[in-house]
Amino acid sequence: MINVPLSVLDLAPVAAGATAGEALRHTTELARRTEELGYHRFWVAEHHNMPGIASSAPAVLLAHLAAHTSTIRLGSGGVMLPNHAPLVVAEQFGTLDALHPGRIDLGIGRAPGTDQVTALALRRTMEGLSAEGFPRELADLMNYFTGERPGPITATPGRGQQPAIWLLGSSGFSAQLAGMLGLPFSFAHHFSSQHTLPALALYRQSFRPSTWLAEPYAMVAVNAVCADTDERAAWLAGPSALSLLRLRSGRPGPLATPDEAAAYPYTEVEREFVRQRREGQAMGSPETVRRQLGELLARTGADELMLTTLVYDVADRVRSYELIAAKVAGGLRRDG
Repeated sequence: MINVPLSVLDLAPVAAGATAGEALRHTTELARRTEELGYHRFWVAEHHNMPGIASSAPAVLLAHLAAHTSTIRLGSGGVMLPNHAPLVVAEQFGTLDALHPGRIDLGIGRAPGTDQVTALALRRTMEGLSAEGFPRELADLMNYFTGERPGPITATPGRGQQPAIWLLGSSGFSAQLAGMLGLPFSFAHHFSSQHTLPALALYRQSFRPSTWLAEPYAMVAVNAVCADTDERAAWLAGPSALSLLRLRSGRPGPLATPDEAAAYPYTEVEREFVRQRREGQAMGSPETVRRQLGELLARTGADELMLTTLVYDVADRVRSYELIAAKVAGGLRRDG
């Protein structure tokens, strides 16, 4: 039995009544505190045209976080490659790696992380927005770091830098590609739990050793809200459920207060949607969360867990990670 590294995925949530600046300051506070608590990595996600999420520019935010921390690994969970020219991503993360060697992860996703209208505004052309071009653009990006295929363009910084490249996924496509390329793989169990086990199996079956990685390494991202009691954790998790419903109906907005979420008149269909999205996640007291995360590890055989905690108040966000570090992490084991 071995201990399992725990990491953090943060969305820089913009709470109702707050500003994006406050959200980013809270993310910085959380990065510092989770570093003190011994979490392994701290990733930020790329989203656009979402009033409740302030992490639209991961490279810029990571530079700020790196300047305010010293040991925790920092990365993108992820950069959505269809939105960007591979050269730009190579230069951005080459710069981060040059400034903070050995601390930078470049997590890459193939979804736009937004609606198609916004994706078109980001890239200004339909070319590159489809999933079919993703493997080619990923290969171009990796080549800017390695220089294995010499060409007329040198990414500076970029060439010779070594951020750890990850593939992110919520289905089998990226799982298989990550395995074939010999890259570490992070699965989005927090919003695609029904596909977790098939994707991880496909990743491990497809894995080929590479210069990047000798053996498969799978991380599973999971929603985690830990509080002193199950009841308080459920109350704190209310805003994230309401946020999902609003996003699903095309009405994204700032993160609601727990009181507003508790007062929302859910229909039976909406309640079932929330119930399904919470299946396989971790929400409750330390004892409950330890059991839920232990079950997830047993099912997935994950090498690492990445926790994402979407609650209204930053103090409750910090408290959740403190409780997990103090009362949950030491009891998590997996066969190895």
